[in-house]
Amino acid sequence: MPDKPSVLFVCVHNAGRSQMAAAWLTHLAGDRVEVRSAGSAPADEVNPAAVEAMREVGVDMSAEVPKVLTTEAVQASDYVITMGCGDTCPVFPGKKYLDWKLEDPAGQGVEAVRPIRDEIRRRIEALIAEIDAP
Repeated sequence: MPDKPSVLFVCVHNAGRSQMAAAWLTHLAGDRVEVRSAGSAPADEVNPAAVEAMREVGVDMSAEVPKVLTTEAVQASDYVITMGCGDTCPVFPGKKYLDWKLEDPAGQGVEAVRPIRDEIRRRIEALIAEIDAP
């Protein structure tokens, strides 16, 4: 691994779960980790309920936009964390792949997104501990 580990979060639309995960990792790890997110079929915009849920905890992701998943993004990442993108994520040797089963916040209000947000934070905290472990 390079001096700065890199993490790629992938979900279908790159509008909810992967955006929240990327925002949490950036917020909690700062510049210690390179963070990317992408989707196999990106939406037109980030889920407004996800943006609001993150704003409630002091994390601003209002400027984020969904990005398309590329082979290059996967190749450039040490950790690839999928969230329901199935077989669309290319697999390369030497990468650590994790699949996080999380409810999809698409089409749900902020009340339904809050528990997803909080579960993502818990997983991000565990991921940071793993990355920081010797």
